[in-house]
Amino acid sequence: MVTDYHLRPSFPDPETYVTLREAAGMAPRSLAAAKRGLPNTIFGVTVVSGDEDDVDDGTVVGMGRLVGDGGTVYQVVDVAVHPDHQGKGLGTRVMDALVDYLDKEAPPSAFVNLFADVDGYYERWGFEPTAPASKGMFLRVTEDGVRGRRE
Repeated sequence: MVTDYHLRPSFPDPETYVTLREAAGMAPRSLAAAKRGLPNTIFGVTVVSGDEDDVDDGTVVGMGRLVGDGGTVYQVVDVAVHPDHQGKGLGTRVMDALVDYLDKEAPPSAFVNLFADVDGYYERWGFEPTAPASKGMFLRVTEDGVRGRRE
């Protein structure tokens, strides 16, 4: 059986988002956080499996989105493909759609960044390591709040 895949310019509902991140082995996000954050997506794409006629009822198997202020800074986030559907070029299609959006909508001088957990993948779209010129850092908020804050 050959599965058809279709990209649509939308982002999954919070429940699907949380489930797909978990299936793809990404750091978990709470449903409450997803409900608050997903409406702030600047642009997102969803990969759906199924017949083109039934794409609204298909299974979400991939996603990716852009967040930021829509002018000076954009961040590529949540690029994920369900493991059962990996190796079929779906992640590439997601990234192509996100970069196409940036080509059309991001103004000159916009800064676009991402945190990569794979080596040698995002370079094909022009991304390059920031080190040593700059250093990527992060802070994760836990149930106990922000940790490591210096007084």
